[in-house]
Parts: sequence; C-alpha cells; structure tokens
Amino acid sequence: MRRYGQIESSHFRGHLLSRNDQPGKGSVPSGLTMADLAKMAGTSKITVSRALANSPLVSTTTRQRIQALAREHGYKLNVSARNLRLRRSHTVAVIVEMKPSIDRSMMDPYPLRLLGSITQELSIAGYSVLLTTRHDANSAAVQAADGLILLGQGVHQHAVQQFDKLGLPLAVWGASPTGDPHVVVGSDNRQGGAIVAEHFISIGRCHPVFIGNPSHPEILDRMNGFVDVLATHGIKPMLIRRSEFTMAAGMNAVQSLTTRKAVFDSIFASSDLLAMGAIRTLDRLGRSTPQDVSVIGYDDTPLGANFLPPLSSVHQDWQEGGTLLARKILALIKGEAPDSEMLPTSLVVRET
Repeated sequence: MRRYGQIESSHFRGHLLSRNDQPGKGSVPSGLTMADLAKMAGTSKITVSRALANSPLVSTTTRQRIQALAREHGYKLNVSARNLRLRRSHTVAVIVEMKPSIDRSMMDPYPLRLLGSITQELSIAGYSVLLTTRHDANSAAVQAADGLILLGQGVHQHAVQQFDKLGLPLAVWGASPTGDPHVVVGSDNRQGGAIVAEHFISIGRCHPVFIGNPSHPEILDRMNGFVDVLATHGIKPMLIRRSEFTMAAGMNAVQSLTTRKAVFDSIFASSDLLAMGAIRTLDRLGRSTPQDVSVIGYDDTPLGANFLPPLSSVHQDWQEGGTLLARKILALIKGEAPDSEMLPTSLVVRET
C-alpha cells in the first residue's frame, strides 16, 4: 500500500481563529475550534467545515446560518492551515463496502468491473488508486487521499455515514435516497424491479416472491419498483428477507417457503447468487424452472449466464458506472458540484 503523510481536504477541515484579542461579555472565547462552533450551531463539525467552505453538500439555509454565526463572533478559517490542505496526494481511495466471503468474493464482476473502469479513468487523469475494504478504511493512507469512492452504501447507509466523517470529497455507487446530499452514481434499481414485475405479469405469474434485504437502499428500490408495478394488477408479492447476497441464502429462502407451504410461481432475487441458490433448492424439491417457478436474478453476471439453466437477470452497466464515478470524484476534488446520475437497466431473458 502506497502511503502518504496525512493531508486534510481543503474543502472540509480546519480550525477557526478569533479576531478578538480580548473576549468581552457574552462573546465567544479566543481560540474557538470547529467543535465549539458546531456546538453553537447545533450541527456536526463536518457540516460547519463544509458550510464555511461553501460546499454544495450543505443546504443554502444551513450554510448561510453557520457563516452568519462565524461572522457575528469575528471568526475566520485558519488561512495557514487551509494552504497546507491545498497540497495534493493525487490519490483517490476506493473503498469496497462488501465483506468478501467464499460465496461472494472480490473476484466477482462486482466490484471488479467498476474497479477496472475507475482505475482507467483516474490513471488517465494522473491519479493513483488506493484500494481497500471498509474494515481497513480508516488508515492514514486513506485519510491522506484527495477523495474517496465508496462502492456500496451499507445497511441504512451506515458505510456512507462512516466515511462522511473523514471530511473528504466523496462519490458513492448505489441508490440516491430522496434528499441525500452526496454525489451518487448507480443503476436505476426501481426501473430494474419494475421490468421484472412486468415480465412476470406478461407470462401469467400471479404469486411472486421477492428475496433480498431492503435495508440496503439499492435493494429497497428494486423491491419498491417490483411491488408498485404488481400493485397495479392487484398482486401483492411475498417478501423473504435475507441479509447475505449468497447462493446459500437463496437456497435457505426457498426452503423456508416450502416449510411454510407457501404458494408461489415466480421469484425475483435481488442478486444472481440468490437466484441461483433458489433454483438449486427448487430442483432438489422436484420443482422445475421455469415451468413450475420462474426465477430472475440481478446483476447479469457471467456466472449466471453460464448457470444451468442459464439465468434471466437484470443488467447493470458497471463499466459506464465506474467511469462516471471517477469523473465525479475528480470534479469534486476540483471544487466543482457534479450531479448524481442514474444509469438505465435492462432485463436479459434466458431460460429461467
């Protein structure tokens, strides 16, 4: 791992210096830190830092309020510290949120396809890539990077919240929840769920099942798109919640349906691995795919395409996604305010 000295972002960190040599009655003491101003404003230090740097990640109302509070007490950013922060490491840290396992390794198309296009785009721009996982992402080398790309948001966006605390420019792969101030690139997961529902309806399936963990923003969008389209036809799917994106979890989900003697004729799994696990258990139970149960996965992986029977799946354009992530983080590093961007999805129908 290439290591650099710890450098803070020019946009997000710093202390405040008082212009008052002798604080008077009711004034704020000299030597006020960002933590002090944050307490006064009722916000986090990161919000104060961003507001004072005119970051677009802070709402206009909050930004103006914090800036007015700083002016009221005669405080300004430490110019010397700011100049130090203008130094660049020309490195972007790419953090993979997923926890690698035997069933779900980092050698799979996700995240490799994203990483390949990210690396290519950043290399062309003269930047190095520091790759790590969420577990090791608080190292000095990561904190010294000019910006972060986070692949995966985590359950309830916990990963986003964790790395937001570093105060560095941040671009995220995944869903873009309403009101989220982060720059996000991802697939249109709601559209992905909708086209699966439309396909099931077109082939006469009336008892669908969704397998996945809607605590992940991306999975929630897939489920909502699926549910909303089915609702227009008076169909309410069953939800089988599984936290892992693995074949074993898919096998277990179908076994659970069978144990409950549930009636189902179609399965929408939120990943290809879940879908393939579901098919394995269906086969073991003597139920054929797609004659008895239609199954559709998500990600359109080579493993799914070569599965027996070849898996129908929702396709995501990871290559374009990686390129956009790299361009967004470079824009953020330059102090620009790029927009979030969602890429279209499509259904690849094979034999399931």
